[in-house]
This record gives sequence, C-alpha cells and structure tokens, in this order.
Amino acid sequence: MVEVINKACGLDIHKLFFIATILSRSGEKQQQYFSRTPDEILAFKNWVISDKCDVVACESTSDFWVPIYDALIKHLPVIVGNARDMKAFTHKKTDKIDSEFIAQLALNNMVQPSRVFPKNHRTFRSCIRLRHNLVQKRTDIKNEAHAILAPEMFNLKNVLTDIFGKSGRTILAGICSGKSVDQIIASLSPNVRKKSDQIREILDREISQGAAFRLQICLDIIKHLDNEIKILEKEIFNYAYRNHKQEMEILMSVPGIGELGAATLIAEIGDFKDFSSGDKLASWLGLVPNVYQSADKYHNGRITKRGSKEARWILTQIAQAAARTKNSRLKEFFNRKKKSIGHSKAIIALARKIATIIWHLITNEEMYEDETGYKKREIQKRKIVETEIFSVDERIKIMSEIYVIARNDEREST
Repeated sequence: MVEVINKACGLDIHKLFFIATILSRSGEKQQQYFSRTPDEILAFKNWVISDKCDVVACESTSDFWVPIYDALIKHLPVIVGNARDMKAFTHKKTDKIDSEFIAQLALNNMVQPSRVFPKNHRTFRSCIRLRHNLVQKRTDIKNEAHAILAPEMFNLKNVLTDIFGKSGRTILAGICSGKSVDQIIASLSPNVRKKSDQIREILDREISQGAAFRLQICLDIIKHLDNEIKILEKEIFNYAYRNHKQEMEILMSVPGIGELGAATLIAEIGDFKDFSSGDKLASWLGLVPNVYQSADKYHNGRITKRGSKEARWILTQIAQAAARTKNSRLKEFFNRKKKSIGHSKAIIALARKIATIIWHLITNEEMYEDETGYKKREIQKRKIVETEIFSVDERIKIMSEIYVIARNDEREST
C-alpha cells in the first residue's frame, strides 16, 4: 500500500448496489451510484483507474465486497476494513455519508486492513462452512425424529447408543415400511440381536400412520444430507492434502486434532505466518479477554469473540477432546486451570493455549512432542482422488442425474 495517499475512493456496498465517493487532498469530491452487476463493477473499475485513485476502501459487510475486490485487486490496493472499528468514528448514517466517510478514513490512512484470503482459499473455506451448516441441519432433523418417536413411546435410545447408526436406521426404516418385529430383528447384526428381547418390547407398540410418514421423511432427508456431506468432505480433504499436506500432518500430531479439525483450522486461519506470535493469533481468533484499565486497575472481562466463529468453535471442540486425552500435558494444564477457574473457562484457556502451540509448530515446521509419554494414535490418511474440472452447468446436470437415479433405486428397494 502507498505511504502517501493523494486520492482515495470509499465504498458503501449493499446487496444490489453500492455508492462510490472519490476524495482528493485538494478537496475535490466525486460521487456515483453503481448497480452491483458485472457490467457496473467493470464500469466502476475503469472509473477509479482512469481517475488515478491511490486506494479503494470498503467495509467487510457480508460477502458483497468480494466481486468488487477480485475485480480491482490486480490493478490497485483495496482495503477491506472491519465495520465495527470504522463505525466507531461516526454516528451519522446515510449511504452517501458512509461512502464519503470511508473515503476520508482511507485518505488519512486510518483504515486497518482485514486479512483477505486468495480466491481458491476462500472457496475452500466456504466448503468447510457449508459442511458445518449441513451437519447442523442434520442434527436438527435428528432431533425432529426424536420428537416424533417420543409421543409414540418408542424409546430406542434406551437400547441403542445411536438410533441413527446402522442398526438404528434399519429398525426405523422397518417401522416406517410396516415390517414385522421378527423381520426387523432378523435384519440386525448379531451383536444387536443379543438385545432382541428389549427391542421386541419396544417394537410391540404400534406407531401411528402420521408419525411413520413424518419419520420416513426425516430419514430420507438425513440420508440425503449424509451423501452431500460425504461429497463435501471428499472435496475438502483433496484440497487440504494437495495444498497443505505438511500443515495437516503437523496439526494432526497435536492431541485432540483430527483430519476435520486440521482442515478447518487451515481454512479459517490461512497463513499462520501472517501473525508475529501465537498470542497475536489467539487475539485474532477472539480467544483473549476484554481488558479495561482505569486508575491503574485492570479488569478482565469475557473473551472478545472477534474473528472467525468457526475457528473458535473447532478450537473449543479440540480443547474438549484434548482435556480427555490420557498422558498429555494439555490434560494436566486443563486440570490445573479447572481447579481455579472452573470447567468452562478452563476449556477456553486450553483452546487459547492450543492456538499458541499450533502457531509455534506451523511457523517452525515442527511436530508436536509431549514429555509425558503421550503417543497419538495413527490417523489413516485419506487418499487424494483426482477430480475432473466441470463447469457449473455440467455439475448441476450431473448432480441432478445422480439424484434421480438414487430416488429411483430407493423406490425400487421399497
């Protein structure tokens, strides 16, 4: 970025349009309205380049800024600032005022740039986040299925650890299709058939037709989501091992981190070397407490929760797993903290510690070692499957054909 900015452009971006204001140190001002379309973005790019702007600045509102950023970044510097920080300077609110105000901040070099990942990495991160959302949707549907079974007095969870495992789905599918109790039990694995008396006691009850209908819909949706999640995971791990193999292996050497956790951290954090220390990374992830000082007195509040919420979530899950890992220094650290600050805060403290550890390991290209004798179980790495590159239309056509075939197979089997 240029040190002295003589002319800056500020953008107030919305879903369908954006307002652009060019300000110069001589006091000249130009303001234009653009629709958020490819042709209008191209016209805007030609405008700011022909007007010899030194920099373009905008707020990181949703992903509306992405196509504008991609169109401009090869031609001139683009600053994407944190909206909360930029709004701290003003209390006025109209689109034109916002656009001019952002231009003033950029002209005086007062916009702190956010980290913007390369386009391929943003696509990788989007796949990770889509998978997370689909898993949440699947959990919602599973809870709905539990709610359907509860009034019908089908308490399968008292017999099976997971009613949506292989045996559980076999039983539920049998109930929905009207199979007899003997037929359902005969289709189960030998280990589950040992509990046949308990299962028979539950299945002897009749389920209402409406409940069976709704349950079947839930099972179909869960099966469909399972297939889509598998497709996403294949794409995610192909990219991760092809482009970040060393980082994946280093991260998976840490207690509590598996393949999915490693891929998520890489997707959400990007280049670990962008941070000067592990504490800076922890701060960027929002795992540090708010600090207030008044009259030489410090007050620590809750964690800031700034940065990627997906990265904080996965680090919390990793900390939960690490806290249960035997013969690990991370578990010893958690137990010490738990005595003084309680379980919940100790988990967050452990998550922050893991963040600083993985920064050190990645930047120094070292594997995790534990003096307590901890040895991590070998994780079977996935094979990289070469995939052909298709256009969007070709992908939609292929997915549609696969879905039709799958639906036909299901109808024939039932």
